[in-house]
Amino acid sequence: MKVRPAWSGPLPWGVWPRHLLIVALAAAMAGALPSGPAAASNRAPALIVGDDRGGPVRARERKIRRLIRNGSRVEIRGSYCLSACTMYLAVRNLCVSRRTVFGFHGPSSPLYGIALPPESFERWSRLIAAHYPEPLRSWYLREGRNRTVGFYYLTGERLIDMGIEECPAR
Repeated sequence: MKVRPAWSGPLPWGVWPRHLLIVALAAAMAGALPSGPAAASNRAPALIVGDDRGGPVRARERKIRRLIRNGSRVEIRGSYCLSACTMYLAVRNLCVSRRTVFGFHGPSSPLYGIALPPESFERWSRLIAAHYPEPLRSWYLREGRNRTVGFYYLTGERLIDMGIEECPAR
């Protein structure tokens, strides 16, 4: 017995199964719309970081994860970027101004100048350091985290010398 198709020739729009319509539309649009991290950064304007004193590490970490996931661009252009602000250095699509001063210090308790227990100090230090590219990460773990009152200051120029991209002049 010979099987004969129910329809020969192109299907009229009303006869197409829905899932085939969706696939056809998605395929047609695939070339027209950008995708991936580049698309996310094209859709959203860059986050311009001005003068930023930092803040809670956990909240900043969540924000940075979201920026990385979205492929967002971050430009650090302020006069200063202190404390948790320096964690933006984890963003792959990042640039810094050579004039920005970055302030680094080790983790401490919410009560200014009070030391954390050693195991907490180590855990928080490593979490912060994970946001820095080498060789900054090694410097921070060796030296930078040991100052818990005040800051170690590094200029954007110094970070650019370490391989971080310089922001174009405006």
